[in-house]
Amino acid sequence: MLRGVNVGGHNRIKMEALRVLYESLGLLDVQTYVQSGNLVFRAKERNLDALAKSIEDGIERGFGFRPGVVLRTPPELRDAIAKNPFAARRNIDPSKLLVTFLSAAPDAEARGNALAVKTFPEELRIEGREVYIYFPNGMARPKMSWPRIEKALKTSGTGRNWNTVMKLLEIAEGMEAVR
Repeated sequence: MLRGVNVGGHNRIKMEALRVLYESLGLLDVQTYVQSGNLVFRAKERNLDALAKSIEDGIERGFGFRPGVVLRTPPELRDAIAKNPFAARRNIDPSKLLVTFLSAAPDAEARGNALAVKTFPEELRIEGREVYIYFPNGMARPKMSWPRIEKALKTSGTGRNWNTVMKLLEIAEGMEAVR
């Protein structure tokens, strides 16, 4: 998942060009999903930090900017879905649920500082390397300040709505089934 690609007219990349770039990096069966930097692929490289750096370097060389890259394996996506703290609650609109995938798990102090930020009416929960935010009034005009929370967490991340998270897992599981 790429951070800040094709958002507000900035850091524009056509998904087809991105797919070609990923293939040039040796990634296999590359599939894109919507226009916001979601790619699912297979890779021989098992060091995810090295792989993320390779993708960041490739995008910088090819497109002139360096977005953050957050990688999750299919088991990690399944785990993030299973840990959804809002799953048992009735009447949760999945289009109002955002999962922010962090580059690293925040330490206890950073987590506490982030949870101390006032977010009402939005609800924020942190589970490992994922931040779950429910926007009861929608995501268009949130009351909470994500930059303030991200600063408290001391790590960056990239958010995806729940429907996108589920679709990315579906694509990844389809790739697993073909192996």
